Amino acid sequence: MRVVIAPDCFGGTLTAREVAEAVAEGWRRAAPGDELSLRPLADGGPGFVDVLHTALGGVVRTTTVTGPLGDPVEARWLEHDGTAYLESAQACGLHLIPPDLRPRTAETATTRGVGELLNAAREARTIVVGLGGSGTTDGGEGMRATAGAVTARLVVASDVENPLLGPHGAARTFGPQKGASPEAVERLEARLAAMAELAAVRDRPGAGAAGGLGAGLMALGAGTVSGAGLVRELTGLDAALDHADLAVTGEGSFDWQSLRGKLVTAVARGAAERGLPCVVLAGQVSVGRREAAAVGVRDAHAVAEHAGSVERSLADPAGTLADLAAHVARQWSHPRAT
Repeated sequence: MRVVIAPDCFGGTLTAREVAEAVAEGWRRAAPGDELSLRPLADGGPGFVDVLHTALGGVVRTTTVTGPLGDPVEARWLEHDGTAYLESAQACGLHLIPPDLRPRTAETATTRGVGELLNAAREARTIVVGLGGSGTTDGGEGMRATAGAVTARLVVASDVENPLLGPHGAARTFGPQKGASPEAVERLEARLAAMAELAAVRDRPGAGAAGGLGAGLMALGAGTVSGAGLVRELTGLDAALDHADLAVTGEGSFDWQSLRGKLVTAVARGAAERGLPCVVLAGQVSVGRREAAAVGVRDAHAVAEHAGSVERSLADPAGTLADLAAHVARQWSHPRAT
């Protein structure tokens, strides 16, 4: 079989490249005759710059910016053919906030560093900002306070399609993941609703991405694209799928948010367009078979379940993922499976 392995990162444990390599190692163990094409991907969140640098080349720049807690952090961005690719998580990512501090910083973490990144890339003709994995819910207020005049064409590459407000908005959907208590979530919701400069864009898909940073950038005139779709195009995933028999993708948690514009959905749709089955390998799976099938996923497997527990899977993320991949390969590489 010709297998395209096109995963996202497993947040906090494995990069997209490490995920692809672990899946390939396990797959070769069980099906050494299969032809594997590794295409590590990202959807705008962590890994966005690294994945695009691998695919496009270009020059990676490093800029010291203000992190989400006000401390300086090093942020990497890519310059290629007149376009600057920025990764918001490099400046305001949740990984930059220690877990024990998150309940206290959920309402104060700032996107100032993203504005500083925009300033660093101001000479580019186009600036693409990848959104996802943020530790902030400030509606881009910090970004707007530090960004100078943006004369470049500005594009938001979002990892989700959520609006700014409401049950699927920035505060109520993602606030708890960033440490916000129920009371803090409601205060964040009210604060975002009161930002008059965001009123015209609050209902646009992706406005709620990265704690409302999507809306903040849209208010500056940014257009929007699917982060997963953009990466799919720039990395040549479609060409790889044209010659494949099976697509394997994955992420840390395959859940309902995965169905709202994340990378797994983009890979599954690309496979479905070609009549290919798509299999998901994830740290944990909470999407039902019917919901998964609706976006083109034929089968989904959880590393935690295969390993016996979340703790065992996290003790050796690459090893347990490789073991799961070998198990799945024995099922799918059988002639009847094709």
